[in-house]
Amino acid sequence: MNIIKRTGEAACFDITKIILAIDAANNEVEPAHRISDVQIRDLANQAASSIKEGQNVEQIQDIVENVLLEGSNFELAKTYIKYRYKRALVRKSNTIDAQILSLIETENEEVKQENSNKNPTIVSVQRDYMAGEVSKDITRRFLLDEDLANAHDDGIIHFHDADYFAQHMHNCDLINLEDMLQNGTVISGTMIEKPKKFSTACNITTQIIAQVASCQYGGQSITLSHLAPFVDVSRQRIILEINEELQLTNTTMAKDQFDKLVNNRLKSEIKHGVQMIQYQIITLMTTNGQAPFVTVFMYLNELDEGQTKEDLALIIEEMLKQRYQGVKNEAGIWITPAFPKLIYVLSENNIHEDSKYFNLTKLAAQCTAKRMVPDYISEKKMKELKNGDCYTCMGCRSFLTPYRDEDNKPKYYGRFNQGVVTINLVDIALSSKGNINEFWKIFDERLELCHRALMIRHNRLKGTLSDAAPILWQYGALARLEKGEKIDKLLYNGYSTISLGYAGLYECVKYMTGRSHTDEVAQPFALNVMAHMNDACHEWKARHNIDFSVYGTPLESTTYKFANKLKARFGIVPGVTDKNYITNSYHVHVTEPIDAFTKLSFEAKFQELSPGGAISYVEVPNLLDNIEAVIAVMKHIYDNIMYAELNTKSDYCYKCGFDGEIVIKEDNDQLRWHCPNCGNEDQTQMSVARRTCGYIGTQFWNQGRTEEIKERVLHL
Repeated sequence: MNIIKRTGEAACFDITKIILAIDAANNEVEPAHRISDVQIRDLANQAASSIKEGQNVEQIQDIVENVLLEGSNFELAKTYIKYRYKRALVRKSNTIDAQILSLIETENEEVKQENSNKNPTIVSVQRDYMAGEVSKDITRRFLLDEDLANAHDDGIIHFHDADYFAQHMHNCDLINLEDMLQNGTVISGTMIEKPKKFSTACNITTQIIAQVASCQYGGQSITLSHLAPFVDVSRQRIILEINEELQLTNTTMAKDQFDKLVNNRLKSEIKHGVQMIQYQIITLMTTNGQAPFVTVFMYLNELDEGQTKEDLALIIEEMLKQRYQGVKNEAGIWITPAFPKLIYVLSENNIHEDSKYFNLTKLAAQCTAKRMVPDYISEKKMKELKNGDCYTCMGCRSFLTPYRDEDNKPKYYGRFNQGVVTINLVDIALSSKGNINEFWKIFDERLELCHRALMIRHNRLKGTLSDAAPILWQYGALARLEKGEKIDKLLYNGYSTISLGYAGLYECVKYMTGRSHTDEVAQPFALNVMAHMNDACHEWKARHNIDFSVYGTPLESTTYKFANKLKARFGIVPGVTDKNYITNSYHVHVTEPIDAFTKLSFEAKFQELSPGGAISYVEVPNLLDNIEAVIAVMKHIYDNIMYAELNTKSDYCYKCGFDGEIVIKEDNDQLRWHCPNCGNEDQTQMSVARRTCGYIGTQFWNQGRTEEIKERVLHL
């Protein structure tokens, strides 16, 4: 039987909600007038027998009131009516005034450090956060079931990006830049035709990135292979221009000189085009108050052998050189920018010293040692795990599932993720009190919470008209739908994904087994936990024809929230809740001694069971003078794990010019960033770049994430 929720949506009738409501009222009654659990269930059954198909929540509550009164349970009925009235007041009350005022005055510490790439003192960021508070309030009161909202508030699950959920927006995507550049697009009502030179293609690309970023809330990715064809467009244009110049001056030029002149001008244009991408992305401000969260994919084998592939190599080379240099801040100091994130694919034609493109791999290694990017995908391992395909993630780690179009060709660009809900594995373990049977029972209950929450995300997108974001749905970024057409067909059949996130596998296993999941005795249980989530996703996919997938949640600020909620619910449990953070996804705990090669090989087993996205990392010292060590790690990545990165440090103190590591020290139970050279602790007078959870953060972090960064041990 279906009833109608307050949001107007149909939902299957659930008698337990009536039982819980009567029980809540019963607990408020004087002990002498309380009734037993059996009587509560009897009353709930009486009410249920009078409920008809299609009745709404208010009508059902009227029926419950009548049943209580007819049974002469007057005190209970009176309390239930008061309880119902109070709940109605809560739903109607404005709960966000204080939060918004604290945002304006930059006093909201939780939100100030929610995103390590947003500066909360800037009005555009404040505007985005203010709108986010409204969206979160609407989501909590109207769009989420009450038990799901409570589970989110209690840190049992995390309903991601509630600050954008009130609007019909999706998470992250791979932009079909090829379609938009080759076939033209429309930006802000203006027709943009196929560019006639490489630098113009780069300029249009940055405008597309900014538009897309303003219409979604997650990361986006582009591939340089979509820009590569425009190098030859410029080459032919330059050849024509030089010939015209020679004709005008009635001069001739030897072929080798002519070719050299063409190549010099072409390299200059490639340099300017790449520079445009880098500086535009860094300086553009999207509607959410930050630079676009964009990943640039560098994969030579996306193209067949020939001139276009050679041109792609030129673009990759220039991208790496410019990123190695960094960008100047307002003081004129070269610093490490957060975006764009770079991903470099390791393959047989670039991984060995005698490989054709090893020069690019060496340049990538130098760039990683200095600027923390690029990150690395192993073509060999990815093809093993993804049906023979190799492709980029969306943003920092979210991966699409393999998909074939109507011509049985792999398709990735133009696809997207619908959203994420994360399960707190640590809470499941602690709630079970170590009882293995109870653990799996609670796990299934929590998975069902996530399933319901994910379906709410899906249904929020369902019915969205293409007019909501023309750049996405009408003009090629994701689709070429008609005006007024719904996006629904893109939500099914594996075209897009939706993600079951997870956090705290280490702590979960530690509590249940007494050991780290790196221990051979505990490892099977850890793998079973991962397999259980994958089994749930497979079952949901079969039921709904939607691609659910397991996703290693980045958990930037939520790591602190989860840790605090666990302490409040279970107290301090040594090795489990004694930190201000919990461990991201399947990662080895940041304090555990382990060498880089062992860590990557171990985590590869878990990355395979996280098909919706995950990234592994190793923490390394300054390796600018030891590029051979970086290359050794890269070769290990190529042979052993699909996707990984190297974390180093890239800091600068404006007060004294120190360019070593800015350290973290404890002062009155607060962690503070501290220049070891001059003692500077003013965060506005230092530049600190750290890998947060797959991407680089530069605007500092909450106390939980700061503690996690402080406690990271070196793996090399």
